[in-house]
Amino acid sequence: MADFSNLCSFYVNSLLRNTLVLKQKISCWLASILLSVTIALPAFAQDLVVYTYDSFNTEWGPGPVVFKAFEEQCSCKVQVIAPGDSGSVMSRTILEKANPKADVLLGVNDSELAKSFKHDLWEPYRSPNLDRVPEELRLDPKHRVTPFDYGYIAFVYDSERLTSPPKSLADLTDPRFAGKVVIESPKTSSPGLSMLHWTVAVYGEEGYLDYWDRLRPNLLTITDGWSAAYGMFTKGEVPIVLSYVTSPAYHVEYEQTDRYKALDFPEGMFRQVEFAGILKGAKNQQRAREFIDFMLTSGFQDVIPLTNWMYPVAPEKELPDSYQAAVRPAKTLTLSPEEIEANNERWLRSWSRTMAQ
Repeated sequence: MADFSNLCSFYVNSLLRNTLVLKQKISCWLASILLSVTIALPAFAQDLVVYTYDSFNTEWGPGPVVFKAFEEQCSCKVQVIAPGDSGSVMSRTILEKANPKADVLLGVNDSELAKSFKHDLWEPYRSPNLDRVPEELRLDPKHRVTPFDYGYIAFVYDSERLTSPPKSLADLTDPRFAGKVVIESPKTSSPGLSMLHWTVAVYGEEGYLDYWDRLRPNLLTITDGWSAAYGMFTKGEVPIVLSYVTSPAYHVEYEQTDRYKALDFPEGMFRQVEFAGILKGAKNQQRAREFIDFMLTSGFQDVIPLTNWMYPVAPEKELPDSYQAAVRPAKTLTLSPEEIEANNERWLRSWSRTMAQ
């Protein structure tokens, strides 16, 4: 019995020793494979995470083209998150300020800059390519944000449904347009906020609320974002929509129709400049700087006209022929970021009270 026990003990110990040796061999073999695979793989950098508004990253927007071009240039992957209109993106970024989930926020316009500056969202960066941009579009001397395109908000109408369109901002309040206009909310939408500032620029502190009070009966609805408003317009639910002077060029380019027309109001048209910037606390600062540089090159700028339907800030090509359908305003209106920063919250509160009556 003792001999049998000793024999069993011998075989068990021998088996344990062989198992340990086998384990060591397998570990070395796996480590060798892993090392060879790692060496063979391309050295991709960490992902760049970009927040932008929804229409920028649709299949017909510039996003799929410009982000792919940047990926090819940087040998990295770009993760794009587009949760809604620019106002929604801004709100999300502010909520995440203490622990930013994105590296770059793309699509803030000059009407929204004051809010972003107040919340101290940006890591300043001056791109060497900024010299290509006209000085009047460089609105931030501290280089917290960098412009990438610009345009003019405008009322666009369907000439097949409306034979006598409004001739001015004041004429838009005429009762004959009751229930025929759709706009975007200044609390959630980029063009909506620009329209609020447009009325301040035209009528001043003393008159802009009176204008909104007169306009209110003509508004069929106020949507949260541009996509919803313009969708109602193209579906024929309303003949007048707040959009951009370049919107008719889209229909000429892709639908071969000139039925949709932008109105150039004599009071002046409000200019909107769009910006991108690096978020403070971003995990991929260097890659974000490379993206801002790329944004001011032809790989990004020349894509803008036929996808984002705005004017590029540093074009290298002539504008497409379809842009002949875009109105070039006779008079440009703006408000300074400082004026907006000082008054914007009060304007919005007063607007909300007026529209709730």
